[in-house]
Amino acid sequence: MTSPILVTGAAGFIGHAVAHRLLARGERVIGVDIVNDYYDPALKEARLATFVGINSFAFERLDIADADKMKALVCDNDIVRVVHLAAQAGVRYSLENPFAYERSNLAGHLSVMEACRHAEGFEHLVYASSSSVYGDKPISGEGFKEDEPANDPVSLYAATKRACELMSQSYAKLYGFPQTGLRFFTVYGPWGRPDMAYFSFTQKILRGEAIEVYGNGQMARDFTYIDDIVDGIIGSLDHPPARGEHRVLNIGDSHPVGLMEMIETLEKAIGREATKIMRPMQPGDVTATYADISKLHALTGYKPKVMLAEGLQKFADWYRQHYGAAS
Repeated sequence: MTSPILVTGAAGFIGHAVAHRLLARGERVIGVDIVNDYYDPALKEARLATFVGINSFAFERLDIADADKMKALVCDNDIVRVVHLAAQAGVRYSLENPFAYERSNLAGHLSVMEACRHAEGFEHLVYASSSSVYGDKPISGEGFKEDEPANDPVSLYAATKRACELMSQSYAKLYGFPQTGLRFFTVYGPWGRPDMAYFSFTQKILRGEAIEVYGNGQMARDFTYIDDIVDGIIGSLDHPPARGEHRVLNIGDSHPVGLMEMIETLEKAIGREATKIMRPMQPGDVTATYADISKLHALTGYKPKVMLAEGLQKFADWYRQHYGAAS
């Protein structure tokens, strides 16, 4: 019997989806999450409830920054593959509570790497980075490439994600285990995070409340549907680099969409028009994101399948079903 795959952040948006996909293909999965209150813990508990009755899934409620417990969990279960998705997310929250990022993103990442390096026969650590590491760079005719400099973060969140990449690079060389960092580009879809714009906009539109549109609506994002993200994560997991190598890969849709176009698409999915209040850009935010996904495609055949209109419709349908929102 193959050893289980460890998925950190299993109560989170992406971790929940990855764990289910792995289970669906016959893997055993151990999920880890602290289930904090950064956003409504009830949503995280509801995600966890979807695993009830699945014998090939086990869950450990613990803090990934607890190095001793993480090491014991990895070594006691003979884990040789880890998908590390647990982190303190959110650019704006990093302005209010910076030390949460120090513990979860920095100490947590170090704890996971330490556990992996002590695991016998360890095969591959795949971890979440972010498009925010590119800083506030303008969109040109091409997407952001992995070999471009990423040394001008505009938020502490971005700085911690870049630091994780550098730590992984050093650990791969020092201890010889393969690692892949995935720079996610604006992930959205059912079971998503309430702090994301499309989610909070949906809540407010259905309540008849005005939405605040930052950057005066001039921003653009490379919105990537959750199922496409999972395709890329698992494709990367199945194609580890050579021993002692660390690589960074973009994982996005590669079709940036303006914020006002996203809002218009969401309004159609919900069937209601939003009242909009225009606001200037907030500190730590970036103007645009745009993924060059050629490296991930060459490695795994990755190709996004769900365009924004379809993805937002799926989200709106899920939202009404989950929250019982009136149509």
